[in-house]
Amino acid sequence: MATDLVHIGFGNFLAMERVIAIVPPNSAPIKRLTMEAKNKGQVVDLTSGRRTKATLLMDTGQIVLAGISAETIAGRVAARTNLEMKDGKFREYIGE
Repeated sequence: MATDLVHIGFGNFLAMERVIAIVPPNSAPIKRLTMEAKNKGQVVDLTSGRRTKATLLMDTGQIVLAGISAETIAGRVAARTNLEMKDGKFREYIGE
């Protein structure tokens, strides 16, 4: 089984089969979760010093901070599969 790597910005790639969720970092529960993970040393910052635009929750318990939006990452994942994103939802791509 090949690992499906997706570019998440600034030369960083991530194995998408290990991702549980891709969420915006703005809500209080996500900020709290990120702070708790930082205290445990479980945060991987891949923003290259830029503002965090997406938080990725991994199946290992780690949290990955990305400098591109959750929608952009989801679109890149969809482009690698036969899914397309319309109106914020994934649909199977049938073709023309």
